[in-house]
Amino acid sequence: MLTDFHSIYSHGFIRAAVCLPHVRVADPGFNTKRTLALAQRASDAQAALALFPELGVSGYSNEDLFHQDVLLDATRMAVANIVEASVDLSPVLLVGAPLRFEGKLFNCAVVIYRGKILGIVPKTYLPNYREFYEKRQFNSGRNAVRTEQPFLGHLVPFGNDLVFEANSISDFLIHVEICEDLWTPISPSTFAALAGATVLANLSASNITIGKADYRRDLCAAQSGKCLAAYLYSAAGHGESTTDLAWDGHAIIYENNELLAESQRFSDAEQMVVSDLDLERLAQDRMRSTSFNDAVADHRDRIRAVRRIPFDFQIPHTQVTLTRAIERFPFVPSDRQQRDERCFEAYNIQVHGLMKRLQSSGIQRVVIGVSGGLDSTHALIVAAKTMDRLKLPRENILGFTMPGFATSRKTLQNAHALMKPLRVTATEIDIRPSCIQMLKDLRHPFGAGEPVYDVTFENVQAGERTSHLFRLANHHGALVLGTGDLSELALGWCTYGVGDHMSHYNVNSSVPKTLIQHLLRWIIASNEFGEQTDAVLQSILDTEISPELVPPHETDDQSAPAQSTEAKVGPYDLQDFNLYYITRYGFRPSKVAFLCQHAWSDKTRGNWPDHLGVDKHREYDLPTIKKWLEVFVYRFFQLSQFKRSCLPNGPKVGSGGSLSPRGDWRAPSDAEAVAWLEEARAQIP
Repeated sequence: MLTDFHSIYSHGFIRAAVCLPHVRVADPGFNTKRTLALAQRASDAQAALALFPELGVSGYSNEDLFHQDVLLDATRMAVANIVEASVDLSPVLLVGAPLRFEGKLFNCAVVIYRGKILGIVPKTYLPNYREFYEKRQFNSGRNAVRTEQPFLGHLVPFGNDLVFEANSISDFLIHVEICEDLWTPISPSTFAALAGATVLANLSASNITIGKADYRRDLCAAQSGKCLAAYLYSAAGHGESTTDLAWDGHAIIYENNELLAESQRFSDAEQMVVSDLDLERLAQDRMRSTSFNDAVADHRDRIRAVRRIPFDFQIPHTQVTLTRAIERFPFVPSDRQQRDERCFEAYNIQVHGLMKRLQSSGIQRVVIGVSGGLDSTHALIVAAKTMDRLKLPRENILGFTMPGFATSRKTLQNAHALMKPLRVTATEIDIRPSCIQMLKDLRHPFGAGEPVYDVTFENVQAGERTSHLFRLANHHGALVLGTGDLSELALGWCTYGVGDHMSHYNVNSSVPKTLIQHLLRWIIASNEFGEQTDAVLQSILDTEISPELVPPHETDDQSAPAQSTEAKVGPYDLQDFNLYYITRYGFRPSKVAFLCQHAWSDKTRGNWPDHLGVDKHREYDLPTIKKWLEVFVYRFFQLSQFKRSCLPNGPKVGSGGSLSPRGDWRAPSDAEAVAWLEEARAQIP
């Protein structure tokens, strides 16, 4: 069992803090007090790392005062006081100070942990242009002769080639650089990342000018993305000299191009921004990125020279709960602008995929089964848009609704109501006679009038529908458009071969169920197809997700679907969450459950997509999450891979991936799920 399932430190996270203390120019005593006050706040928050601004102990804007012995002596004493006070603090402290070694003055980051200096990192690139004159006061770290320097009675590692490695937490490796180092074509942190550093920290002063904050964000985002790392940035704020410059105080935390936390700029108050960094996610991405590791090989000699400085990090024993926002719908951002952009892209990827397939095949018609459910509805919308883009009549879409033994009045009505305003060629074919004939041929009890609704009974209907569609495509010179989605493929919730598993081209094969729901809501909001169509789309969204293969009991409601897909395979809210984190990042079931509990256990916490009604706001407790996660890993790893090993063509849509054997997912069809199930049962309470 994990030490504490509910603590971030049990799941590959660490907490990082970026601090912006008040500062007084040339007053190390005051600056030390403010630094330690924020360091204590970071410690109280159980942070593993606390970053402070460049030259924060002395103040950055001292100019020629840096060459005064009084200031340098006071700074040295201040650093000693910080080291002494750090004994009882939880985070690694990264503080900035001007320090003199070898008769040279260096702009340094001092790395401190529990009463010990782990290393000192000098600034490498000193700006000496426009408003900057750092070469007037400082030497570059490259000019240092020694790789260790005597400081406060100890010989301390010195250089920009230091990576600080925590022995007790996998993948917790820190590299430190200073301000301008990031502004260069190849920054020191690039080589450190290639050498294994996952947390890149930048002590910066960075005076503010119009537009510069956006440039900082771009730099930090790009560096974190290229290096598959977290990037922490702290720019000086209130208290630095405004003789010729101004300071906004800018704290930023990025992880692999994703902004996790940011301070309020131009604040009069001291600030600390905190976020939880997912080190396992970064390690997973690096393991998968062949280009990242090719770059390691290209710079092997430089990377071998990087020095790892090990230290024994003390993991907090108290429960440290996750504060990082976790999207309930990882395929669907809750932010409206981002969501609209993602929906626009997904929709058009599907349209362009189908356009190319029709153009390359020379076929101008598509055959599609329209059930009145979510997936066929969205595929039909994509087909309509495709015909518009190709300047072909929508009558070239041959829509067939094929009621069977369990088709409800509501879904049948919705199927017809949808096809009419879209102006497709709509036809109804009752498959019950052909199904009865096949069941009789099979000597199935239902063929003799017995109410036996087993898997054969269900699959005969699914197979008849698909068989009709392919022969109709032959007859009309058309292409069979598939409708099954990514979620169904992950769970194996489709009939193999001559069933909904197969088509000529499937536009939905890389789109999960939750994203299809949001795409339909987005289409309604855009009113692209008119109010009549929008009303039908809303009705379809409000209908129970069902295969409609088993008829209701005579005393049950005949107007709505009798079966519930989610009662059988689990809520798609949860299963799409599981799908994303298991296939995209390869996380253990226990970590997926930990994230899922944070996202779904309290419906009042966090943001919901604004077009999702309050009645759709659900929550799930940990036992429910665990139950359906076990269903997912069994069905995904052991039961259904053979269906994914022979999928029809379809475009990859999202970064969450696809399950095509020609794309993101190649796996054996005869694997066992035992290891995943045992991990879940042992580690999830």
